[in-house]
Amino acid sequence: MNRRRAYEDDDGYERHNRKRRRVSENQEIEDRLESLILRVGEKSTSSVESNLEGLVSVLEADLGTFRMKILRILSDCAIKMPEKCTIYTTLVGLLNAKNFKFGGEFVDHMVKTFKESLKLCRWEAARYSLRFLADLVNCHVISATSLLQLLDNMIDVSNEDTVPQVRRDWYVFAVLSTLPWVGRDLYEKKESALESLLVRIEVFLNKRTKKHHNALRVWSVDAPHPQEEYLDCLWAQIRKLRQENWAEKHIPRPYLAFDSILCEALQHNLPVIVPPPHHDSFTYPMPWVVYRMFDYTDCPDGPIMPGAHSIERFLIEEHLHHIIETHHLERKDCAAHLLSFPYKNKIPLEYCIVEVIFAELFHMPTPRYLDICYGSILIELCKLQPATLPQVLAQATEILFMRIDSMNTSCFDRFVNWFSYHLSNFKFTWSWDEWDSCLLLDPEHPRPKFIQEVLGKCLRLSYHQRIVEMMPDTYSKLIPVQPVPTYKYTAENAGKFFLKFNILGFCLAFYHTVEC
Repeated sequence: MNRRRAYEDDDGYERHNRKRRRVSENQEIEDRLESLILRVGEKSTSSVESNLEGLVSVLEADLGTFRMKILRILSDCAIKMPEKCTIYTTLVGLLNAKNFKFGGEFVDHMVKTFKESLKLCRWEAARYSLRFLADLVNCHVISATSLLQLLDNMIDVSNEDTVPQVRRDWYVFAVLSTLPWVGRDLYEKKESALESLLVRIEVFLNKRTKKHHNALRVWSVDAPHPQEEYLDCLWAQIRKLRQENWAEKHIPRPYLAFDSILCEALQHNLPVIVPPPHHDSFTYPMPWVVYRMFDYTDCPDGPIMPGAHSIERFLIEEHLHHIIETHHLERKDCAAHLLSFPYKNKIPLEYCIVEVIFAELFHMPTPRYLDICYGSILIELCKLQPATLPQVLAQATEILFMRIDSMNTSCFDRFVNWFSYHLSNFKFTWSWDEWDSCLLLDPEHPRPKFIQEVLGKCLRLSYHQRIVEMMPDTYSKLIPVQPVPTYKYTAENAGKFFLKFNILGFCLAFYHTVEC
C-alpha cells in the first residue's frame, strides 16, 4: 500500500514537472516573439526588408499556438510605437498574404481597439489606431472603399449640434492627420470620394469659430511668423500636399519593396464603425496654436528647413513631440532619442528640436510638463551635441529676447525661469554686452525687466557677489539689492527697546510680589 502511494506521488510529481516545463517553454517562446516584434526595424546589419521577411517566417510558424499573443503585441505596437507604423503595417500585410484568416482577425482586433479607445476618451490611442488602419490600405489588407466610409462617418461628427466644438475639432483633426499616410493611394483609387471628403472638411473649417485663438497666442503680433490655429495650419499643409499629388518625402514605406506579394493578397472590409455619441463626462483635447520660431533663412548652413505649410514640417514636429512625451521622465534618454531622429541628415535637426521644445514650454494655457523638464532636456542636448546645439539655442534666445515686447505674460515668466536655470548650469556665462541697448529703455520695458527678473532668479540659484561679478558694470541698476539680514537687537534703537523691556519686567515682578 505504501509502495503504491509512493508510486502515485512520484507520478503526480512528474506530471507537475512536465506541466511546469511546458508553461516555462511557452513563456520563453512568447518572450522571444515579443522581443523580435518590438525590435524589428531597429539598427542592424541587415535591411528592414530582410528583417521583415525573417520575422514573417517565424511568426507564421507560431500562429497556431500563439495567435492571440501575436495579435495583442502587434496591436500594442500600433498604438505605442506610431513612429514604426509603416513597418508593422508591412508585417501585417505580409502575414495577411500568407494567412488570410489571421489578417481578418487582426483587422477585427484593431477595430475593437479603436472603438474602445473612442469610448474611453483615449484620443491619441484612437488616432494612432485610425492611422494604422489607414496604412493597411497601402498594404492591400483593407479596401479603400471601407476606409473612406469610416472617414466619412468620422466627419459626420462635424455636423452634430449641441456638442462641444472640441469634439468636432478632434474628429476632423484625426482624419486630416491620417491623410498623409493614405492620401496617395486614395487619390489613385478613389479620387472623387476623396475630393468629396475634403470638401466636407473645408465647409466645416470655414464655419468654425476660433474665439480661443487670441488667448492661446505666444505673441500679440504675427511678424515674422504667423501664429496659426492648429486645424487651419494642418488644413493648409494638406492642401499643399494635394497640390503636389499627395507625394510626401518623410514617411518610410517598406511595403513598396513587397508590392508584388501584397497586391495579390485578398482584402478585408472594415465593419460599419459609428463614433460613440457625446457624453457630458467626455473630455476632449484642447485646441492650440502652432508655434513657429525658425524658417529657412535662420539656418543657412546644412539642410533646408521645410516650409511652414509643408506636410513634412507637421510630420517632423509630431514625431519629436511624441519622443518628448515618451521619454520626458528620463532627460538623458530623451535627449539621445531626439538626436537619433531618423532622416536627421535631410533636415536641420537641431533647429527643429529647439523649436519643438520651446513650443512645449510656451504651450498655452499651461505646458504639459514642468519648466525644469524642458530645461534639463536642453542641457543634456547641449552636452551630447556641444559643437552645434549651444549655438542654435543661443540664436533662439536672441530671437525670443528681441520679440519679448509682444510676448504673452505667462510665457514671459516661463522664459525667465528657463533662462535663469540654464545660466546656472553653464557658469552664468552669457554675452550681456550684446543686450546693452535695453539699458536706454524705460526700466519697466519688457527687455530690461526681463534681465532684472532673470538676475533675481539667478540670485536664488547662486549668491549676490557671483551675480555682481558676472554682469558688466553698465547693468548695475538691474542687479538686485544685496540681501542683508536684519537683526533687531543690534539696531540703533536697541537701547530703548531693552530699557522698555527691563521696566516691563520690573513691573511684572512687582505685581507678582504684591499678589503674593
